[in-house]
Amino acid sequence: MGRCVTDTARALACRDTSAATHLKLISILVIFFTSVVGISSPVLLARYFQGKPAYDKAVLVIKCFAAGVILSTSLVHVLPDAYDALSDCAVATRHPWKDFPFAGLVTLFGALLALFVDLTASSHVQHSHQSPYKPIGTHEEKKLAELGVVESAELGASCGGDEAEELVKLKQKLVSQVLEIGIIFHSVIIGVTMGMSQNQCTIRPLVAALAFHQIFEGMGLGGCIAQAGFNFGTTAYMCFMFSVTTPMGIILGMIVFSVTGYDDSSPHALIMEGLLGSLSSGILIYMALVDLIAADFFHNKLMDSSEPWLKKASFVALTLGSASMSILALWA
Repeated sequence: MGRCVTDTARALACRDTSAATHLKLISILVIFFTSVVGISSPVLLARYFQGKPAYDKAVLVIKCFAAGVILSTSLVHVLPDAYDALSDCAVATRHPWKDFPFAGLVTLFGALLALFVDLTASSHVQHSHQSPYKPIGTHEEKKLAELGVVESAELGASCGGDEAEELVKLKQKLVSQVLEIGIIFHSVIIGVTMGMSQNQCTIRPLVAALAFHQIFEGMGLGGCIAQAGFNFGTTAYMCFMFSVTTPMGIILGMIVFSVTGYDDSSPHALIMEGLLGSLSSGILIYMALVDLIAADFFHNKLMDSSEPWLKKASFVALTLGSASMSILALWA
């Protein structure tokens, strides 16, 4: 109980609503700019390499860096913050929060929810893109075979290969969209928490730290968007949504504080932060391990057929992405 009183006294010493509001307005512009830079960099880099021999390999390495960023975000940033929110003395002394580890439970639910969405969407995509059965040896194929142009079996294999490639692209698009949902949850939590805070001692170092945080997280999502091959309109929309989510969350947090008087240390705010953070963490852990890392390292043709250096470069990129995002946990 003494620890709660000490923390409260320290927060009151740093509490300055006008200074906090000024810092938050600055942070909206800074975070928006760094988010745009972060998410657009891998997309523009992939477009630069497009059509060149190294395009597929460059996109794969970018995506592995992105996977490291996403995995580190979920395990080093989001999950510990959610656990801390639900372990705060204002929450942990109440029922049912002191009786059960809800942070772990909701994280588990988030991972299972991501799996359910993945299975359902993948099943729907496969069924909707199955072409009706067409027997080998139709009149046109026989004519082509007689002319010696192509074997009918080769025609079937070619069609099957095209269909498999299309399914892979659709899967990559699905992964990018679900990943953005998980990241948006996290970005909203960050923004609302900062917007509700009136503690200038907390906000001041967060502005710079979150700027770098958004750059690396944007690079993570941007790498996945680049590989999915969306059209320009969809790519621009997804980049825009990521860029504005945290600034909009800050504005929403400021509105909530002005209307309700709740700040980021109120029990209701801490419970919402903890539950949404845990859900986001579960989604991001599943997406990073299953749909990004496992898919690229164990089910990607480039890893099997290309030079051995590609595996090493991909692993180094994964490690660099994880390390860069983990180091930021010292400040945010």
